Amino acid sequence: MGVAEEFYAFRSNYNIGQGLISSIGERYRRITRRLNTDFWDTTSESAHSLYVGSYGRDTAAKGVSDLDVGFQLPYNVYAKYNDYRGNGQSALLQEVRTSLLRSYHSSSIGGDGQVVVLPFTDGVTFEILPYFSNTDGTWTYPDANGGGSWKTCNPRAEIKAIHDRNLVVNHNLKALCRMMRVWKDHNKAPMSGALIDTLAYQFIIDSAWRDKSYYYHDFLARDFLKFMNDQDRDQAHWRMPGSGQYVRRSGAFGYKAGIDHKYAVAACGLQGDENGPARRAQWRIVFGNTFPA
Repeated sequence: MGVAEEFYAFRSNYNIGQGLISSIGERYRRITRRLNTDFWDTTSESAHSLYVGSYGRDTAAKGVSDLDVGFQLPYNVYAKYNDYRGNGQSALLQEVRTSLLRSYHSSSIGGDGQVVVLPFTDGVTFEILPYFSNTDGTWTYPDANGGGSWKTCNPRAEIKAIHDRNLVVNHNLKALCRMMRVWKDHNKAPMSGALIDTLAYQFIIDSAWRDKSYYYHDFLARDFLKFMNDQDRDQAHWRMPGSGQYVRRSGAFGYKAGIDHKYAVAACGLQGDENGPARRAQWRIVFGNTFPA
């Protein structure tokens, strides 16, 4: 097995399986239908709803457990809770929770400051972000923390930015984001998926391997580990592509990236089929058992 075959097999291992995709879709449609019934007087399973977060950006990998869904509410609901006495944002989240309880009779459905959390027994959790659409494409959403306030975000711009750059680089951006989620989970690296996507977006446009085939995914991963290691250790936040939202540091991810960069350099130096077992052993230190043996 050569390098290209190894990373193609790795891709098959890190992509989300069709069974889970189907299950996620069924739940998404049922949630959307429920909320549309109660807030829009329609039984549509698709209107007013959108995958956001890593699943919406199409950068999620196998093992994904959190599904972020934005659901648009009518403006009159905003007017109602904006005039509320005392944390209308919390009351709004409770109304969305009450709606979901009509389809999912579980006391474990709860609010989490900005979203309504709907956990399933297989470990997958849906986080529903109720929002109101603005004329500039941004969303206004409730934040029940600190007495309640309204905040803005722009997930559609983030989805578009990742999509557009992915096309420019031969679909390698999303592949890199998924590979590095495997790396993050295997190494328990303290960083969010949003930060992986942000850094990968910045890195790949200047990479010599940005538009190459799977044969160069080893170099792509190696160089991105160095890129993460080279980030300023004192930098507290980065700007999310598309929206410009702050993506904050949650720990010293660069230290772990620096360690694994050395293994990646060693793996990239082991070219040729005769070096396959030794090369794959190095990559399995970096990525764990998801990388083919």
